[in-house]
Amino acid sequence: MNKSDETSFENFLKVDIRVGEIIQVDEFPEARKPAWKLQIDFGEKIGVKKSSAQIVANYTSDELIGKQVMAVVNFPPRQIGPFMSEVLTLGFEDADGNVTLASIDKKVPLGGRLH
Repeated sequence: MNKSDETSFENFLKVDIRVGEIIQVDEFPEARKPAWKLQIDFGEKIGVKKSSAQIVANYTSDELIGKQVMAVVNFPPRQIGPFMSEVLTLGFEDADGNVTLASIDKKVPLGGRLH
């Protein structure tokens, strides 16, 4: 990484990353790349939000229900085909280029903010 790629701590704090629990998973056949439509519960303050995630290669719908995940909750909604995604669910590419979710290793309260 070079100096021009650095960001400030103040800019990092502008990105609101919260923990939520996946409560519903639906197929998304209209997506260009295989994806799931997720409903994620972020607790009382934020509520349930929708997200599209290209994680079909690594997760079945049954594996996802009840899983705590991290998502950016303060980006504007984004239209993905016929679906409006309200949050950006976070993940990393594995060795095969498929997305693996960034997740929590111990249960934490819904809506908790990343520090």
